[in-house]
Amino acid sequence: MEHELSPATLVELRRPRPYPAVSVLTPTHRREPDNAQDPVRLRNVVAEAKKQLETDPAVTRERRADVVRQLDQALAEVDLAHAEDGLVIFAAPGEHQVWSLARSVPERVVLSDTFLTRNLVSAQVAEHPFWVMSVSADRVTLWSGGADRVTEEYTGGFPLTRRLVENFDAEREERTGGRPSTFSDERTRQFLREADTALSAVLRELPRPLYVTGEQAALSVLDEVGSVTKGAVHFPHGGLAHGTAEAVWRAIRPLHEDEARRGTAAATRELQTARGRREFAAGVDEVWQNAREGRVRLLVVEENYRIRVRDDAGDHLIPAESGDPTAREDIVDEIVEQCLETGAEIRFVPDGTLGEADGIAGVLRY
Repeated sequence: MEHELSPATLVELRRPRPYPAVSVLTPTHRREPDNAQDPVRLRNVVAEAKKQLETDPAVTRERRADVVRQLDQALAEVDLAHAEDGLVIFAAPGEHQVWSLARSVPERVVLSDTFLTRNLVSAQVAEHPFWVMSVSADRVTLWSGGADRVTEEYTGGFPLTRRLVENFDAEREERTGGRPSTFSDERTRQFLREADTALSAVLRELPRPLYVTGEQAALSVLDEVGSVTKGAVHFPHGGLAHGTAEAVWRAIRPLHEDEARRGTAAATRELQTARGRREFAAGVDEVWQNAREGRVRLLVVEENYRIRVRDDAGDHLIPAESGDPTAREDIVDEIVEQCLETGAEIRFVPDGTLGEADGIAGVLRY
């Protein structure tokens, strides 16, 4: 199942496809007893997708058979034992993908000529993704971090490794009174310089906040020879380049949570300042109106804020009842995607942070 949504992947997912491009969404659960319902719900929503394919007169018999086959293959690839909070299946003639999301999604089936990507986009932003680069003299490892874990990333040449060669210099040891640090060796410095260069290519493709871990001597060398690593948050902690994902997460989690708290405080201050300048929007309808006009510069959303709405004659959003066929279940994700399209910064904050703003607010450009 897929997890990482890069800009290039998003462009590929959004390209037009031969009709029908099927998007199947269903909420999933990480723990018992809620996860007991997941297999049944998944089978039912896939069956609904097949039913819609069967009854759609625009779908030829050949296309229907192809897409049904893709749905069956996707269903076989789903691993509910490692489910997160949402699951998305994309199927079109000749292709399929399965995405696991750390954010809930509404249960729905959409047939179109493009895949429905807004829920993927919103889930990616809500995870506060980041990078961790762990360095040592003989190995540099890259980790991809999210809301509750890190995983090793095998991209851009990572992990970088080299064989350490003992370079004993008796005359130098006699002059200095001891052996030089491994990190003062020019070959080690060059190795870390290469790691910095490799990381810059990764950040160009997928920019995120960056933490760098390693012995203090290694971090000092990166300060001298690096470029992109100079602007990172440095964390003196050796051994993680050869460590496990669990060890890296335990080490970096307190630092990451501190950074998240500072980000929440900064967003709250910006909202307060914007209110004084009358560049402030609050509530789903007001924010939606401004998002459509490209006026939102900073969007702030509480992490578990959800609301079901419907259009009121196309001018305003009003609350909708459960089961209303005209309801928009994922309006928050729509707003997030729209704001990203117009270059806004998105910040998810803990529930209750926004108070009277009712779960969602924005700083306006004008």
